Amino acid sequence: MKKRKFLASAFIVIALVLGALFYSEIVFPVRLGDYFKSEYYNQFGPLAISIELLIAGIYLFIGHPKTNFTMALFAFTTILDPLFNLIGLITSMVPIYSMIILLCCALIAIWLAFTNAFNLGRISFIGAFGSFILGSVVELFFNYL
Repeated sequence: MKKRKFLASAFIVIALVLGALFYSEIVFPVRLGDYFKSEYYNQFGPLAISIELLIAGIYLFIGHPKTNFTMALFAFTTILDPLFNLIGLITSMVPIYSMIILLCCALIAIWLAFTNAFNLGRISFIGAFGSFILGSVVELFFNYL
């Protein structure tokens, strides 16, 4: 229980710090028409990833039954960002230093989700596949809106 809450607290702190950094980098346009351009919405991709980590951390802290799905969703979204960037499908807006931190968290989260390390309910194949699809949709949404 102490390990679970410690790890959850670490996820929450990392999510809050990176979320604050990502939010501070968002440029809000002056003209109304600029709010409807893709350049504006692209800025919110890194913030969405940190919000996913925050929710996964909160779920892990309270021991919610959907924790493993949420951690898998965060992990797939985070892993797909540099992968899609590498193959040229998107241009990642996540800075390299935070990508390394998020990838470390994602590897821990995906391991915890698929091993059911804290006995919070095994993730089914449909849940794992759904988190992969939803992670892909989230990642592509901020680049092809």
